[in-house]
Amino acid sequence: MSEILTPRLRLDIFAELGRTLRNPEGYFAELAGSAKHQNAWFTSASILKAAEAIADMLNQIDLEQWLEGYENPENQRSVGLILPGNIPLAGFHDILCVLASGHKALIKLSSQDQKLIPFILQQLITIHPGFKEQIEYVERLKDFDAVIATGSNNTSRYFEYYFGKVPHIIRKNRNSIAILSGKESSSQLEGLGYDIFDYFGLGCRNVSKIYVPQGYDFPAFFRGIEKFRPVSDHHKYSNNYDYNKSIFLVNQDKHLDNGFLLVREDKRLASPLAVLYYEEYDDKDMLEQEIRSISDQIQCIVTGISTQLDTVEFGKSQHPKLWDYADGVDTMAFLGGL
Repeated sequence: MSEILTPRLRLDIFAELGRTLRNPEGYFAELAGSAKHQNAWFTSASILKAAEAIADMLNQIDLEQWLEGYENPENQRSVGLILPGNIPLAGFHDILCVLASGHKALIKLSSQDQKLIPFILQQLITIHPGFKEQIEYVERLKDFDAVIATGSNNTSRYFEYYFGKVPHIIRKNRNSIAILSGKESSSQLEGLGYDIFDYFGLGCRNVSKIYVPQGYDFPAFFRGIEKFRPVSDHHKYSNNYDYNKSIFLVNQDKHLDNGFLLVREDKRLASPLAVLYYEEYDDKDMLEQEIRSISDQIQCIVTGISTQLDTVEFGKSQHPKLWDYADGVDTMAFLGGL
């Protein structure tokens, strides 16, 4: 008989999973090769990066800090999870929250990521078989008490219709931004490159727009991100770059081009793949006010500037902490109230 999964035991098991994933090459070698045939964006390097980010997240100190602020609910509920598939292992944090809360996870996998999540969760079950009772994969959600669903702005309307009568968290499209001062070091700009290009820019935590001071030195920015030129070796990324470049040229849209990234001035947040939008500012306080007014569209803000906004350091946008909840919604508090 398995040992009862107390909150403390769950914490220790999650930490053990983190240690298991710290050197994932042996575990993921064969899996990464097959996963990229299902989803061409899931390269071996991006899968390993996602596994390592989870390993970093699941450290003993952070787990203790994260979980000490929550009480486990008295009754176990069944929580439906509709997972995204835009980047490898997207949705793992929602599963983790459900398991940490003692609830049962009814998991609807994305058609774009059918193998990675089950593999990680099997590692968890191997560490402690008790988790097997908390995990079920479903093709269609039924008999659920609550739902956490992630999708686009379009699919969110359907989610609201189908799940509006039960407790729910429904996530829509969001984008991340960076604020530059013009005084960034080369290492900071290289870090920004990771924020832009990790997972080919497909995640909601990827920077799709930068705010720069008037007269910003873009050549310095391009020098700082030069190491990411190999991103254009990926055929799908390259196709997007070529397509958007041709559109800009045909429409005679003013833009900058370093051979693998197109940079264009635009007030919108969501840029096409292989395109980075920028907007100039001359008053930091007014910029902060503007960003606060559109905070419901922003996932995270990357900067080295001292500001009252909630921000992350350059290079860390795709390395969230356990308490960095998507859309700023405290998933653990939601689950604790069921």
